[in-house]
Amino acid sequence: MTPRRPWRWPRKTGIATLILPADVSWEEGAEPAVPLNVRPRPHAAPALIERIAEVVATGEETVLFLGGDVLASPEGQLAAARVAAGTGVRLLAETFTARTARGGGLPHLNRLPYPPQLAIPALAGTKHLVLAGATAPVHFFGYPGLPGHPVPEDCTVHVLSQPGEDGVAAIEALAELAAPGAEPARQELERPELPSGPLNPRAMSAVIGALLPEDAIIVDEALTSGVGLTEMTSAGPRHDWLSLTGGAIGDGLPMSLGAAVACPDRPVIGIQGDGSAMYTISALWSFAREQADITTIICDNSSYAILQHELVNVGAATDGKRARQLLDLGGPALDFVSIAQGMGVPASRATTAEELAEQVRHALAEPGPHVVVATLR
Repeated sequence: MTPRRPWRWPRKTGIATLILPADVSWEEGAEPAVPLNVRPRPHAAPALIERIAEVVATGEETVLFLGGDVLASPEGQLAAARVAAGTGVRLLAETFTARTARGGGLPHLNRLPYPPQLAIPALAGTKHLVLAGATAPVHFFGYPGLPGHPVPEDCTVHVLSQPGEDGVAAIEALAELAAPGAEPARQELERPELPSGPLNPRAMSAVIGALLPEDAIIVDEALTSGVGLTEMTSAGPRHDWLSLTGGAIGDGLPMSLGAAVACPDRPVIGIQGDGSAMYTISALWSFAREQADITTIICDNSSYAILQHELVNVGAATDGKRARQLLDLGGPALDFVSIAQGMGVPASRATTAEELAEQVRHALAEPGPHVVVATLR
């Protein structure tokens, strides 16, 4: 089998908007226009790089907080790891990122945890927070008795680059100035062993990590079912990781379709919560129409678990029967195998780790869309 040629995301990307007058459908005379030159991203000023270099050299507890184009670029990540190796600063990635390059040969990057009870301790003691392609973190929701952000009150926030600027160039310049000659720590290529027995979130994550193909695109909307998923894929074959960046669940299926249309020569693996899948389930029909090479693993725990967790966090959990029904996907139970097949997508159900491995292996080997429903217990 001929190996795939690695595909690299362009560094200059953005939203493309096309506005057409109504009469374009029936009038003659339109002519192709000359493409406009791409406007370069703003670069950080040399004086700013020098000031940040002084900050990371202080020896005080410093976190280099990565996001945006820095996480999307292997070069950006390796430059950040050089800074860490040369100065002792700690690297931390944004909780939710549009795209992250991952895999063996790249640094291991911990993400800022989502729950505030974990995010606050993750930054405790930090004296300097340096933003590289990111904005200062805030909690996703307001929570009673907790501050709105995890940054310590005595921490100074420094902006190396913000979204929309060339963060990769900034972090590379910082590495040259603050850590010349430093070697970045890299992960060795490693996969987890295929698990056996009951199918729970960690077993599902191990199956995905063990079978992950080279140059894949992972679309993550596993939500509460993603326990161990980032950990067990982190050092695998090179891949890109796409995830939601806002609060509206349900983007996983359409995001998978977009990735497959944009990169038809790359396998797409979507890990999809069952509750959020119902918001955009019609995307499966488009999978079939496009014959997109997407393997969708639906995490079937029969509940809107992410919403249940948030109700507990904000102190709004209740024992009321009506409230429980709103967060329960039973009565009637959802049959995702039948739903997918009804929209033209081959589908199967796995109830053990062995069944999941067999079905995912088959789906990855056969072109076109497939749905594998992982019944989690």
